[in-house]
Amino acid sequence: MITDENTTIAQHISGSLGERIISGALLPDAPLRQDHVAREFNSSHVPVREAFRQLEAQHLVVAVPRRGVRVAPLDANSVKEIAEMRAALEVVALRNAASKLTSSHLARIELALIEGDNAQTIQDFEMANRAFHQALVAPCAMPRLLASLDGLQLANSRLVFAMARSSGWRPRSNQDHRLILQALRASNVDQACNLLARHIQTIERLTLPAS
Repeated sequence: MITDENTTIAQHISGSLGERIISGALLPDAPLRQDHVAREFNSSHVPVREAFRQLEAQHLVVAVPRRGVRVAPLDANSVKEIAEMRAALEVVALRNAASKLTSSHLARIELALIEGDNAQTIQDFEMANRAFHQALVAPCAMPRLLASLDGLQLANSRLVFAMARSSGWRPRSNQDHRLILQALRASNVDQACNLLARHIQTIERLTLPAS
């Protein structure tokens, strides 16, 4: 039975494990044993099972018959799926958000862009990158779509960290982000959407580390 206390513990466990999966501390296909996790968090198996369900809903883990719960893969098919879904759904969200963008919204988008340009670590860059994409679509007022995009953005964050592990990372400006913002400031929604779709699809060229 899931009590309020178990729910809180499950959220803590899923949050902690989720951060490790996204950062790459837990690698794709790594096994997650209920008893090991319960021991680490000093909990019963009930909140651990709930945490696994939450992580599975976020597509961060998969339940494999006869192999138990494992960290979700990051193979070529996964990368393609993430990129195609984000490119389609984020463009829909931006088209619906564009007419509602105020100067305050544009300022938040620009702030995230600047923070990304100034990032000195991959962790700071990833946070700024996530903030930029969330700020682009936040005004669309489509909660189901935004919830789907939040999940896809977590998957994208895994790819950002995987790319850094595979080929390194260095501070740099994001010209794609700057061009998208310029198009929005000029009220050129079609151009902004085309730039966004192209920008997201570049993730398919990601070189993944050997697992």
